[in-house]
Amino acid sequence: MYQDERKLDFKPIGMAIKKAREAKGWTQEYLAQLVDLTPRSIMYIENRGQHPRLNKFYLITTLLGISVDQFFYPYDEAEESNRRKQIDVLLNGMEEKELIVMEATAQGLKSARETTE
Repeated sequence: MYQDERKLDFKPIGMAIKKAREAKGWTQEYLAQLVDLTPRSIMYIENRGQHPRLNKFYLITTLLGISVDQFFYPYDEAEESNRRKQIDVLLNGMEEKELIVMEATAQGLKSARETTE
């Protein structure tokens, strides 16, 4: 009998959690208090890719505004909708100053397209 052997590599998710936490200026201790875990558990999730329980995972990712689609459904160049999801994930990880640059870039591209039509 065939058994699917795929496993989730949690390290990239842990790195995304760490980046989002730091972008908010939160310590591991503060996040741990919010989700009722120990700071050591947060450290293991971020640095070792330890899998938290599903409800804790949900709390952490929603508090930090992390989209998990990119981790569960890896990017496929053939699917344009995935490209939008990937861009959304990148934008969610940016600071306000970076978002200002991205907005100006998008506006510039839109204006250039309108002048060529």
